[in-house]
Amino acid sequence: MRTRQGWTLAVVLGFSAMACRGEPPSPAPLDEVPPVRWDVVEPGEALSGGEAGTVTDASAQAFSQALPVLTLERRSGFVSGRGVFEIDWIPAPASSSRADRDGLGPLFHAVACKSCHVGNGRTAPPDEPGSTGEALLIRLSIPGMAPNGGPLPEPTYGDQLQPKGVPGVPAEARLVVRHTPRPGTFADGEPFTLMAPEYALEELAHGPPHPDTMLSPRLAQPLHGLGLLAAVPEETVLEWADPDDANGDGISGRPNRVWSVRQGRQVLGRFGWKANQPDLEQQSAGAFLGDMGLTTPLFPAQPCTPAEQACGDAPSGGAPEVEANRLAALTFYSHVIAVPARRDVDSPQVLRGKALFHRVGCAGCHRPTLTTGMLEGYPELSGQTIRPYTDLLLHDLGEGLADGRPDFEATGREWRTAPLWGIGLTATVNGHTRLLHDGRARSLMEAILWHGGEAEASREAVKQLSKEERESLLMFLESL
Repeated sequence: MRTRQGWTLAVVLGFSAMACRGEPPSPAPLDEVPPVRWDVVEPGEALSGGEAGTVTDASAQAFSQALPVLTLERRSGFVSGRGVFEIDWIPAPASSSRADRDGLGPLFHAVACKSCHVGNGRTAPPDEPGSTGEALLIRLSIPGMAPNGGPLPEPTYGDQLQPKGVPGVPAEARLVVRHTPRPGTFADGEPFTLMAPEYALEELAHGPPHPDTMLSPRLAQPLHGLGLLAAVPEETVLEWADPDDANGDGISGRPNRVWSVRQGRQVLGRFGWKANQPDLEQQSAGAFLGDMGLTTPLFPAQPCTPAEQACGDAPSGGAPEVEANRLAALTFYSHVIAVPARRDVDSPQVLRGKALFHRVGCAGCHRPTLTTGMLEGYPELSGQTIRPYTDLLLHDLGEGLADGRPDFEATGREWRTAPLWGIGLTATVNGHTRLLHDGRARSLMEAILWHGGEAEASREAVKQLSKEERESLLMFLESL
């Protein structure tokens, strides 16, 4: 019987002489079952990435460390992959001395992986001081379904807005973000204000898009611990799914099924804001193509539309522009990035906040603990008890966070539960605290207050907390 950590029903079996005689033991009466204690330190609780995947680094480099158990040879592979991650790509054709990094564009969003994943973490949205705006990208699609079951690209501008172009290729458009304040109050009268973003496309190079275009903003997500999530067995993810809310708890997480280019079939999605990527190789190849205009063995063709002749005529940096060995190096790198250890796990205020996290129901989606299985090629990741605070499933988070854009089986109101491990180090690594899929939340509390749909009851429970309780809850989250 599946149980959620937020409302676990424990059954204590009292073994007696009857059990020794082969008679089945009787369960203790429910009123005698001890309640689950969340206000105590659990064994290994500080090891967010398990014994093999946790590093004690709380600095600005906390999200950029290799698994501590890597051999010297495997650590060399990590360094090679990081080199690919840090390449600044340039337009083709380049001089012979620089030809190993040409092929950028013709249309692109950023020049390097690190542009959107500063410090392997979250880059700030465009309105944050110091932001270049490169981390916020815009997905585009129209009603319907592509042959692989995914979103149907907008016919003129494709599936992703490209705000930059190499010389001779016009950028597609400019994104404009405007915010409207939404005031509210906690039960104790303390006010808060959420900032609701509105997105518009201006300076469109090829005329207006399709009238039914759906637009979805996405911020780049942190990279630490992705290999550990890849190693979680599919059956572990699926056992937590409850698409019809059979247990009546108001939470109906469900898996996304997405197209695997490598396997040529639908598989479980587990990466990306809507769990729309099956694995880290495809996610890396998709970012090369979608964000930098670089072809790979997995995606060998540029997505220039019929309206974009200059894009189609632009010179190539090779076929493919990112060779198989470089894609493999980046894929390896993304698998073996460690997770920072938790801090202050034994603090009384943090423990009180943890108990509140469970009491208000946050753990119903943000599953605290998972166990990894075997992942081919990555023995270091196997058999680890990890604490990512995610179930890797899709949940309806309400109209306030809806983008209205389906992505494979994810609806326009559904998002994958974002892992919380490391979230308390966002300001240290990236210098800001902007959260959620488009960075609209300026703090952890604002992120909570934006939740609706399946999380509405939890949000309302948080609003009923006292100021002291809210501070304890935030201290717990900042310890992750």
